[in-house]
Amino acid sequence: MLTMKDIIREGHPTLERKAKEIQLPLDEKTKETLKDMRTFLIQSQDPELSEKYQLRPGVGLAAPQINLPIRMLAIYTEDENFETLHDYLMVNPRIVSHSELKTYMPGGEGCLSVDRDVEGLVPRHKKVTVKTHLYDVETDTLKEVTLRLKGFLSIVFQHELDHLNGIMFYDKVKPTLEGVTPVKFKTIEESEEA
Repeated sequence: MLTMKDIIREGHPTLERKAKEIQLPLDEKTKETLKDMRTFLIQSQDPELSEKYQLRPGVGLAAPQINLPIRMLAIYTEDENFETLHDYLMVNPRIVSHSELKTYMPGGEGCLSVDRDVEGLVPRHKKVTVKTHLYDVETDTLKEVTLRLKGFLSIVFQHELDHLNGIMFYDKVKPTLEGVTPVKFKTIEESEEA
């Protein structure tokens, strides 16, 4: 089981270098690591388990954050409308196209590898088209897919992809953003009314 002790922090050399492509098919150790990354995210979002294991809540985790310089990441979160759960274990992901329009997280971004608040905003593409291999835990299969991510999901993906390229979110922080609209989150009450 992964805990916060397994997550390396800013300044560690693994977070500052580009991760390597993963050879396919996946070996058993890599599959287990992907499952562990997913479990960490699920447990970190559960109030009882996050308190029990002292986990900071997270919606994404990249392999370099657990000191593995390989190109894989996990995302486990709902979209900004609380309509769809996105549960992705991505291997060798890459952006094949993106919108010119930008967006950002109101209040800024955070990171499991950064133990401090970082002032400022990070401009991200509002929409991205991603090619990746998705690992399915239930069927133990890997298939190549194209995903179209927008809004909050697009931001989460770009944040994690940056980790695979040795880039930390604070490297992209701007004090203000002109003409860029933030992601708008529905409230829980709004989503229940729909």
